Amino acid sequence: MSKRAFTFPGQGSQAVGMGKDLADAFPEAKSVFAEVDDALGKDLSSIMFEGPDETLRLTENAQPALMAVSMAVVKVLEAKGVTVSKDSNFVAGHSLGEYSALCAAGTFSIADAARLLKTRGQAMQQAVPVGEGAMAALLGLEFDQVTKIAEEARQGEVCDVANDNSPGQVVVSGSTSAIERAVELAKAAGAKRALLLPVSAPFHCELMGPAAEKMEEALALVNMKEPSVPLVANVLAAPITDPNEIRRRLVEQVTGMVRWTESVSWLAGEGGVTQVVELGAGKVLTGLARRINRDLEASAAGTPDEIDALVASLAG
Repeated sequence: MSKRAFTFPGQGSQAVGMGKDLADAFPEAKSVFAEVDDALGKDLSSIMFEGPDETLRLTENAQPALMAVSMAVVKVLEAKGVTVSKDSNFVAGHSLGEYSALCAAGTFSIADAARLLKTRGQAMQQAVPVGEGAMAALLGLEFDQVTKIAEEARQGEVCDVANDNSPGQVVVSGSTSAIERAVELAKAAGAKRALLLPVSAPFHCELMGPAAEKMEEALALVNMKEPSVPLVANVLAAPITDPNEIRRRLVEQVTGMVRWTESVSWLAGEGGVTQVVELGAGKVLTGLARRINRDLEASAAGTPDEIDALVASLAG
């Protein structure tokens, strides 16, 4: 029997207008957006549906907003008879998507996930003064090459490998001047492209230490249940189910590397997964899955038509 994983997108997948077609078409989606607005005490859904883009892009808004769209999809699917526990074998999420994955698998409530992600977004934003940190995507180089470049660029500052997204797409994060050095070194090493990313803070590097401490405090206060299917964790690229370990790994994830290439490779290998379905905004993870393993059947469900197509395919 073929196995399936549901994956959940991270920051960068947000776009003004996201989720509006779901809210218009399905009462279950509308109810998720209302629940998130209520939990945060702000009209996040208006920012999602109408913008402006610079407000939606703020980390403390983008993170809960992306989770809200993913959970809207999950709740619509549940209403149509498709559930995480029955129709998937694993869940995985890219960075903040890990919270969406856990929420979908029943570990957190939607309200708790929204509040945790707002806290996470604020804590990451506040960890490093604006301008002192940066991230860059280094395209067309092997992971080992990027690791060496990061070491060479450091020169006493922070330059960590933050995201191993797919073969040939690795992101570094750290002190602005060290990241600028890494970009020049990558170009000299023959990178197809090496460019600074339009982010407001250097995520997934040791500069995020203060944010990790805040998340440890926030996660300690939240009731967490065992997920209905295992979570393939970002920092391990392996499955976990114990709530205490999940808590610990979510704290590590703030400063740790998102091991996405290895996570998808684990799913396709030891996990025995043949199909990955991205639930939420955009199709970033669908593209990455195809680049990581061409044998995987990768698709996305984020619009009413895509949801209907997924439901029909699972019914068949």
